[in-house]
Amino acid sequence: MRGDDRDDPFDDIFDEIERMMNEMTGTAGDGSGFASETHVDVYEEAERIRLVADLPGVEKEGIELKCDGETLTISAASPHREYDERVRLPTRVDEHSASATFNNGVLQVTVDKLGDSAAIDVE
Repeated sequence: MRGDDRDDPFDDIFDEIERMMNEMTGTAGDGSGFASETHVDVYEEAERIRLVADLPGVEKEGIELKCDGETLTISAASPHREYDERVRLPTRVDEHSASATFNNGVLQVTVDKLGDSAAIDVE
């Protein structure tokens, strides 16, 4: 076995560094330039749920939001990136109460929590 035929012990480290750099720059492994993950923070407040998502490079017109009461779907596109994130909400919400703002690449969505399930009296 020649010395240059051996596995380089640093290959795994370099592969991991390249993967992390691709995540940070939004470059997918296929070179398409599309990010696969969106940074989303979920805050559970007394009467509502607030989500904050970082969408750098996206214009307001490129954002589409959908909520079914249990999951919020964020779809967004810019000339260099695409985002498609489904966020499972920590509690059921009233999807019709949702409001959203977008400022400097930061999306903020607020939805009201639904009340606890009603107790049923047995007679």
